[in-house]
This record gives sequence, C-alpha cells and structure tokens, in this order.
Amino acid sequence: MQNLIKLIPLASIMILMLFAFVIPLLKKKKHVYKLTLVIMSLVTVINLIHVVYIALNGGYLFDVGHFPAPFGIVLRIGEVESGIGLLFCFINLMVLWYSYFSLEKEIKSNRIGFFHTLDFLLLASLLGIVFTYDIFNGFVFLEVSTLAACGIIVVKDKKANIKAAIKYLILSSLGSGLVLMGIAFVYSISGHLSMSYIHEALIQNAEGKHNLILISMILFTVGLGIKGAMFPLHIWLPDAHSSAPSPSSAILSALVIKAPIIFLIKVYYLVYGTTILSGTVVLDLVLFLGVLGMIFGSLFARSQKELKRMIAYSSVAQMGYIFFGIGLGNKLGLIMAIYHIIAHAVTKACLFLSAGSFIEQTGYKTIDEFKGIGKEMPVTLGIFTISSLSMIGIPIFPGFISKWNLAMASIESGKILLLFVLIASSLLNAVYYFPIIINGYFGEDNLVGKVFNSKIRPVRTLLPLIILSVVMVLAGLFSGFIIEFIGRGIYI
Repeated sequence: MQNLIKLIPLASIMILMLFAFVIPLLKKKKHVYKLTLVIMSLVTVINLIHVVYIALNGGYLFDVGHFPAPFGIVLRIGEVESGIGLLFCFINLMVLWYSYFSLEKEIKSNRIGFFHTLDFLLLASLLGIVFTYDIFNGFVFLEVSTLAACGIIVVKDKKANIKAAIKYLILSSLGSGLVLMGIAFVYSISGHLSMSYIHEALIQNAEGKHNLILISMILFTVGLGIKGAMFPLHIWLPDAHSSAPSPSSAILSALVIKAPIIFLIKVYYLVYGTTILSGTVVLDLVLFLGVLGMIFGSLFARSQKELKRMIAYSSVAQMGYIFFGIGLGNKLGLIMAIYHIIAHAVTKACLFLSAGSFIEQTGYKTIDEFKGIGKEMPVTLGIFTISSLSMIGIPIFPGFISKWNLAMASIESGKILLLFVLIASSLLNAVYYFPIIINGYFGEDNLVGKVFNSKIRPVRTLLPLIILSVVMVLAGLFSGFIIEFIGRGIYI
C-alpha cells in the first residue's frame, strides 16, 4: 500500500498528461467537461490521500525508473511538496468547475477542448516543478508550463491576448535562458544535476569559486524571478492576467507564478544550502525587491481603472510578500513565504473568478461601473469582499496571518524598520480594495431604472466560488496546523 501511495506524485503527472491528449478526441463539449472534472476530482482526491500519508509518515525520495541518483531521475516529496501539489490540484478543480458555466461566454466553442488540453499539460508541468529533485528536469517542466500558459492566454483569440501572450513568451524565454545558464554554471562546478549531489559538490569545491557560485545564484534569481513576477521583472503580468479569460487569469495568478518560486526556494536551500546562501548578498537583494514589489505593486494597482487589471497588479504586490519572507533568510520567514503562497493562491482565485462573474453578467470592465453591483449580485460581491479582506490583512483571514508572522520574522531577524513597510503595504491594499467594496454595496450611480438581483447567478454556478472562499477562511482559522505542517518539511 505504501508503495502505491508513493506513486501518487508521478501518477498525477502521468494521468494529466495522458488525458490531455485524450480530450481532443472528444467531439461534444459536454463530454469534455465531464471527463476533465472527473479526472481532476480523481487527481485531487489521490493528492489529498498523499498529504495524509506524508503527515503521518514524513517525506521520501522516489526513483523514477530503475536507476537511482545521480544517474536516474528522483522526485523529492515532503510536507511542502505534497501540500503545494494538493493546493494546485484543488484550485484547478474549482476553476474548471467554474469554467463549466462560463468559459463558452469568453472563448469560441471549438476551443473548449483545446483549453482543457492546455490546462492539463500546464498543471502536470507545475506539479513536475514542485516535485522534482533534479534541476534540469525542473527546467524542462518550466518550459512546458510556459508554452501551456501562453496557450491559455491566447485561447481567447483577441488582439490584446495575442499581444500579452507574445510579451509573456519573450520575457519568459529570457528567464528560461538565464535559468539554463545557471544550471550550466553549477554543473560545471559539481558535475551533477541532482540537487543533493550538487549541494555536496558545492560544499567541497566552493573554495576559490565564490564568484562563479554567486553568478549562478543571481542567474537563477533573475530567471525564476521573471517567471514568478518579481518586481520589477513583472512587466508581462498585468497584460497577461487582465486580458486572459477569467479561468485562465485565476490559474495564472493562483498557480503559474507560484511554481517557479517553489523551484527557486529549492534551488536556494537544497542546491546551495544555508551556509553558502548566507555568505552572499542574494537574500538581501530578494528582500529589497520584495519590499519594492509590496509598495509599488499596490501603488500601480491603485491607479488602475479596469477591475481585472487592478487585481493583476495586486498580484505583483502579493508576490512581494512572498519574496519578502524568502529574503528575511530565517526559518519563520521562509515558512510564511510558503504559507502566503497557499493563502494568495486560494484568495486570488476567488478574486479573479468573482471579477469574471461581474464582467460576464454586466458586460462592464471598469471599476466605476460596478457601483451598486451588490444590489444585483450580492453573493458574488460577498465572496469578493471576503477575499479582499484577506488581501488587506483583516484578522482571522489568511492574509492577516501571513502579515503578522512576517512581522514576527522581521523582528526575529533584527530588521525592525521593515514593520513600517508591512504596515504601509497593508494600508495601500485597503486604499484600492475598500472603495470597490463600499461602492459595490452603497453606490447608487448605476442603479437607476434597474431591477435588483437581475444579474444574480444560480447557486450551482457559484458553488466553486463558495467552496474556495470557505477554504480560504479555513486556511486562516487553521493556520497553526498548516504552519506547523510546513515547518516540518521546510528546507532550512
């Protein structure tokens, strides 16, 4: 039984890749939706079983094929990897469920199967990035995820989407090139691609190669920073996230920009290790860019007129919190960076899908046009409100848990002045989310001559959003358990 459970990470990737190529064989849209929901439910359930197994028995290494490392491919599965894997599967399931009721209104009917093929390939590659213990295979999965992500952006087949996809492809290709150069540098020093073997070789051969090691670390940081929307390398994100179909926007923000950050954390601590990492300026650079992202991402979000574009810039700010936690360089900071990946993924999926519902039902796009929307779509605005409160950092919500513990990590690291940055960033979050909420409930400008609740959606179409919002609240209420679980598998 244990051997079967240990197959789950590899099986999840293989199932998704296999059915990605089965989907185009189906002619009816109804069959496409049913198959994708069944497969995603199956993959989510087996990953939930896997998390329970990891919680009871701890992590393990899994050899893919007949050869162990350093000659064979190895997956490293611990608390962090299993938890993130379940998170990705669950959110993708909710997004696909939501798309069942809305996707045809945003893309052409004959592209429905193509979207789901790309989605399965994308999720499989993201899981591969999370589970891998081999830096070159991580790079291969990064490339697959880039191409699939471009596909779910351009699937809408509008001029804005094509432009955004090209920008993302060019910048992401630049990031991939830098990552590949980083791999070449560490391979030239170590002669290995498996993370543990690279680490051992770097420890033994570090003398006289400090500059080479530093260059490789910077290459990984910038390359993966582009893919993970690190400020100011985020310039592809606003166009891609705002122009894509709402299910694609949710996947891009909740999942696609998170996997490269998990890979970066693994490179820092499993390839280089704390001893080498702490002897460089890389973490200080990451901390500085995280601070800039927190502040300027919020300032840019505040200046936006379109709702989805504002939420997209908010993602830049929220990624800043993740880089902030990594840059602190202590255990609590790293734990909270991973916790914020979870918190932001669930919350931002809610925000993009809620915004998509507003746009779909009203045809509006700009923030001012949604004044009074709470009269017509009270449940959807309620979900948007709960998600916004989490982003701002209101107590009990996961956003507050992240910010509070990041403040504790800042104090622990002796960087007291960073508390003012956290406070300022939270206030800026409130500045652009609260007006939308208040005007949504109390704005009267757009209500003259309208029938209240005329835009309300059936409950069955809102169930994915309701479930996501409930899980988001539970992530805050049971944050102690989640943080303890992450802490058991953290890399420091």
